[in-house]
Amino acid sequence: MIDPLNAWWAQQLVLCGWAFDPEPLSVSPETAQARLALLDVRERGELGWRLAEACMPGQGEALRQLQALELLALSGAAEWLDARRAHAWAEWIAADIQAQHASLDAWLTALRRERGQIDWTQDDDGFLEACEALSQLEREAAGVTWAALAVWLSDRPRQLPWPVDQNSGVWRLRAVFAPVLTTTCDARLDWPEVERWLAEVWRIDGRDELIRMLLWLGGQGHRYTWDLDAARLTSQGGSARRQWLESLGEARDYGHMMLTFLDSGEPLEWAAWDWLRLADLAYAGWNAGWLDAQEAEAFAAHAGDLLMRRYLDWTAVAKAYQRGRSLFEGADRRADFSRDWDVLLRSRSSPWQITLDTLLDDAQREAARSAIRDWRAPAWHWVLALAAMREPDLLYRQGIDRTPDAQQRDEARRYLRDTLGLEPSMGTAGLASLWLPGQVHHLNQLAADAAHGALPAAKTPFGHAMPEAVRLRNGLKHCTRHAATIFMAEKYAFYLMMCADSGDYDRRELETLAESLRGVLSRFYSGPKALIEAWAAWEAALPEAEDPSLVAEIRWHRDDPGSPFHWLDWRHGTWLEPGERLSLPRFTALALVGPLNAPVWSAPGPEVGSEREELREWLDSHYGLLSAEALKEFLDFLIEAGDRQEYQINYAPYTLNSARLREEVAIIESGECSEDDRNHLLRLRRVENNASGCNEYDMAAWDVAQAVDLAIAGRQMDWLSAGEFDALVERAAHLAQAHYASWYDYARGLYAGFSFFMGETDEREAFLQGFGEALTAWLTAAPPLAGGWASLDFPGAPARHWAPLHIDTLPGDARTLH
Repeated sequence: MIDPLNAWWAQQLVLCGWAFDPEPLSVSPETAQARLALLDVRERGELGWRLAEACMPGQGEALRQLQALELLALSGAAEWLDARRAHAWAEWIAADIQAQHASLDAWLTALRRERGQIDWTQDDDGFLEACEALSQLEREAAGVTWAALAVWLSDRPRQLPWPVDQNSGVWRLRAVFAPVLTTTCDARLDWPEVERWLAEVWRIDGRDELIRMLLWLGGQGHRYTWDLDAARLTSQGGSARRQWLESLGEARDYGHMMLTFLDSGEPLEWAAWDWLRLADLAYAGWNAGWLDAQEAEAFAAHAGDLLMRRYLDWTAVAKAYQRGRSLFEGADRRADFSRDWDVLLRSRSSPWQITLDTLLDDAQREAARSAIRDWRAPAWHWVLALAAMREPDLLYRQGIDRTPDAQQRDEARRYLRDTLGLEPSMGTAGLASLWLPGQVHHLNQLAADAAHGALPAAKTPFGHAMPEAVRLRNGLKHCTRHAATIFMAEKYAFYLMMCADSGDYDRRELETLAESLRGVLSRFYSGPKALIEAWAAWEAALPEAEDPSLVAEIRWHRDDPGSPFHWLDWRHGTWLEPGERLSLPRFTALALVGPLNAPVWSAPGPEVGSEREELREWLDSHYGLLSAEALKEFLDFLIEAGDRQEYQINYAPYTLNSARLREEVAIIESGECSEDDRNHLLRLRRVENNASGCNEYDMAAWDVAQAVDLAIAGRQMDWLSAGEFDALVERAAHLAQAHYASWYDYARGLYAGFSFFMGETDEREAFLQGFGEALTAWLTAAPPLAGGWASLDFPGAPARHWAPLHIDTLPGDARTLH
């Protein structure tokens, strides 16, 4: 039985100058390949374009369809397409021709007309003259074949012949660059110089680098910078825009294009530029042999998933890509839109004839999402995502991590040493001090109190908090629903990244800490949106003084569906934090150090290297302490007696006999004074003048603060064990509780002690002013991170704070929970 399609197809090939052969694919492979080359079709991508153009409405349509039939016969014979695929395409073209032309004569008339208008082949001697030379008998035979084909086609469902097997339909996305005709790839036929292209265009020379770039395109791409620039410039005037343009240097063409879009009201959307190239790069990786078919299709399907989320149809995709191309090239390509996209958007044989919303079904989208989550499953991807907020280039390192180069190692080591005071000899244990749950508790408590109008008054016995600092503190009420752990954790992630880059820390131990970090954040935040919203809220509330706000960058990650945050493995296992979570009583005891030290947000541990040497010098120069034994003895003295005892014995009696005080001052002034005598005289005068309330306020706070400060130093020197340190700060807390009822009372005593026992100095007034300002900041939490007093109940005092809305706070003392 004669196949109507083959019979008709063979007749059309006669019109192309072929000898009649009932089997259209009978040409030898060598002859077919030579003829394809003559027609300037040297790989399957060009063949795909010719087939996509075949049913493009307009001038030359009939000739393009006829040539498509010839190309199909040649590509089938050359084994570029298997017979089934070649016949499927021939059937499609045949059905389209019959749909456009009512009869054989109409078809031949169209061919003759276009033959005179378009010279579309270099080998056209006698081409289409066969139309004129058909005998009546041949015309009748051709008419019968035409009619038989019409009947045969009417019984068959019409299906677009682009690949649809499994996920292969997603390669329709690659049609922007070259349509994909088959479910398999052969670099010889599909992309002969793919590795050279990857090296020259993308600077990719292997699988690992390819995967990193694929994840970057999906997760950040060029759109990240463009989106942020557009958002910022939208709210700026002409002067600021000109200044921005001048700052771009060699990227001024990009800047001009961005400002052109802004001035013309163009939609500021271009994500398709990244996501279509993601599909193209995945196909290139498959052709290069660096990705298997399943991996390549998963990346392409991820691109399709993102496009389906962002755009309503293919036209929107094309316009977004064209805007992105214009920004990338620094040249306006909008006028080229019809030329560049009409085939894909209008041709009846375009792979984009299906609607965008049917590109992937639910199962395919879920499979693609699972594959991307697998790539980002390691906990280290949390470190990258968090740290990249401040260093966006870190997102080039997603996927399979690479060894840092010498410059990166040197920069990381310098940062760890000079900024964080970390030495490699400390190992990852040194990172424990950078995990700050005390700070998190403090911020959460301030936010809860701010929301209920329960923050301390801005006026203190030492002065009034600065208005801007008070405004900042009061603004924490907007954070009350957001756990503050992210405020601390994102910085900790950056520290982990620097440790890894230095090459001086055990990578397995760093990954264990990353796993702990993931567990903590997964526990306190229900998902990426909750984490990002919290981060944006706290970043807005507590901007870095020296750095620009990151709120816009953070919210970009909330809104972009490709952002790594939406693809992290959101889970937690056994609850194990990267550092110690202090109990609330212990944190309160550490806060007794007050302005004598920087706020202590975590339990101190032993230091090494230069930090330890600096501590040793300080202990020697200020207290004459050279050993653990001497330190412990002095700490016992401070807690049991301290400077307060000296005041009680040597100075308090004078408050009861002012005449005796004046005589003592006169005696010392009349003779030669030793250094001890001069210090004694200074203190007598302070008693005489009741300087800083030294005769009114209990100065035990001075001993308490010194004891806690020295205990911290002793722990950092490793002169005190963890148990000894805990015991000492607990004793200090009991002493404070015995002498004071509130932080205000404690602050007065501390200020009085600081003032009374200060040595002779010309800078006394400046020191007192600075110390008073510091006490004001600690009492008011203005600025919020000055110190912890405003968020803590004084040891032994009744609770007065509002409970935060979440559990991200320090636990109470387990011994009192019964």
